[in-house]
This record gives sequence, C-alpha cells and structure tokens, in this order.
Amino acid sequence: MNSEIITETSQDLIAAKDVAKFFQQGSDKLWVLKNLSLTVQAGDAVCIRGASGAGKSTLLHILGTLDRPSQGQVFYRGANLLTKTDDQLADFRNKKMGFVFQFHHLMSEFTALENVMMPCRIAGQSKSVAREKAEALLVELQLESRMTHYPNEMSGGEQQRVAIARALVQNPEILFADEPTGNLDTANGQRIQELFFELKARRGLTLIVVSHDVDFAKRFPRVLSLKDGQWA
Repeated sequence: MNSEIITETSQDLIAAKDVAKFFQQGSDKLWVLKNLSLTVQAGDAVCIRGASGAGKSTLLHILGTLDRPSQGQVFYRGANLLTKTDDQLADFRNKKMGFVFQFHHLMSEFTALENVMMPCRIAGQSKSVAREKAEALLVELQLESRMTHYPNEMSGGEQQRVAIARALVQNPEILFADEPTGNLDTANGQRIQELFFELKARRGLTLIVVSHDVDFAKRFPRVLSLKDGQWA
C-alpha cells in the first residue's frame, strides 16, 4: 500500500491533493481517478504503474496541467496551478515542464532542428537563440548528424531522442513521460531508458514516468501503483 503525504508545502516541487476525474454519462459518473494525493520533491524519480485503464495517463496529464481535474487541487512549489487561465498554464508548461509521449508527435514538415526549436519560438525567443539551444541539445543527444533530417528520415529511436530534446530545450524543472519506450524495439527502448537517467543526473531533472515496462520501473527509487483510479 502506498502512503502519500497530502499536505502541500513550498518545499514540494509538485503536489496533488484529493484529485478526482470523472466523466458524466447521462445521470451517472464514470470515475477515472478517485481522490488521489501525491507529493513529489525536486530531484525525485517516480514511476507510476498500473493496468490499462487504471488512470495513469489521466493523472500524468493533470499533474502536467494538460488536463484539469473534476475535483481537487494541483500545486507547484506551493502555488495552486488551477487558479491560472489556460493561456497562463500553457506559458507555465512551456517554461517549467517537458513532455515525452509514447509516440514522438514530431511535426513531419519540419526538420529535427526545427522541431526542437519550436518551444523556444512559441515562447517568443529569437530564431538565433532558439537555434543555438536546439543545436546544443541535439549534439548532447548525439543527433548532430540528423539536424536537417525530417522525421521520416530517422529511425524510431532517433525520433524519440529528438522528442526528448524538444521537451528539454526550455530547460524545464520536471520531465513527464508517458510510456516513452512503448513504441520502440528492445535495444532502442533500453537506450532511451538509459538516456532518461543520464539526463536526470546531468540536469538535475525531476522525473515522473508512466510505464508498463517492469525492468524500467525497477530502476526508479519510487514506484507507485494505480488500480481503478486509486493507489493500490
């Protein structure tokens, strides 16, 4: 049984308090999450596990402010994020959070370099600054030979590394990942797993990862299990 502290403090990087999510189906409610609480400290590495439909991705999206809960609160360094407007949250995510998903979601009409530059350009940074930051990350991730390549010219592992570079280009405090190796073969999946922990060590990242991969989960000092929208 996982025991979670539910009192948010300014020392917590991110905290969820009594978070619930449901969808209305006629007169009934379909509950996806049921009054979950969670605190994550800066520098933590947390893996969330559970069967399909347990609510893992929904919780990740709520913690990352990609979705709003039906009930409850989400705090970042003690500040209630849910008081912000959608536009304010989008700006906050761009500066403080990075996201990697099972599918890389790269834009096919842009090169690797242009894809990684995108968050900087959205934030209003100059093209030269965005390019410098993106190039540095692609070199760090050993993708310097792929900068001018389009997604369909890269392997699945390379595309996912470009997606990781895009997630990190704004130097976020926290990196969220939803099944980041679920669409890769074993060799590329292991390489991506190694990369997450290398980047965490180099950059002081906080990791919150959803994964079905048992071996990947074993590498995390903190593993939480969800079952039917509640901590198992």
